[in-house]
Amino acid sequence: MTDQVDTVEFDREGFAVQIADQVESFLLVLRAIAREGNGAQAISLLLLEISQVLLAGARLGAQLDFTPREEYQPDVGPEPDIDDLRMRLAEMLDSVDTYSFVFDPYLPDVVQSQLSDDLASIAVDLDNGLRHFKSGDVEEALWWWQFSYVNNWGNLAGAALNALLTVVAHDRFDTDFDATVQALAVADEMLEGTPAAQP
Repeated sequence: MTDQVDTVEFDREGFAVQIADQVESFLLVLRAIAREGNGAQAISLLLLEISQVLLAGARLGAQLDFTPREEYQPDVGPEPDIDDLRMRLAEMLDSVDTYSFVFDPYLPDVVQSQLSDDLASIAVDLDNGLRHFKSGDVEEALWWWQFSYVNNWGNLAGAALNALLTVVAHDRFDTDFDATVQALAVADEMLEGTPAAQP
């Protein structure tokens, strides 16, 4: 019986380690993207990183509710200052920063938001859980990541992912469409200069 309990506890610890690794990777890459300021490259990287952290969220959401040990969250220090991150992202994303989405598909009110704000909010939620994890409080970390995924960052990450995918789609397909229109126009000009065939 003791072996079974130890195995369950080990699995829980292992699960927490996996989630923490994905969270830490996301936060590191997000800061690096903001620091580099390469807007063209950032879209593809953000698409990838948000997809990966959403997988971590889905794994959390699929679990039974985690229960914190205490009624109130233990203090793990002040939240990180993310104003610089937010401003760098806003400057880099520029014209694609503001977007619209439906926060609750069952109450279809369209919300206008900024990718930079939403990514910063996601970072705060994830970082809070990571600080609990690094302080050794695995239960609190899992509870917080799961709770904030269902209540905030999961929805924001899904909306941001959709917005970024739309940017990529417009970039790829609209460019192809414009190129096709231009090629047809050139072909029309060439045809107009060709002598008509004799009957």
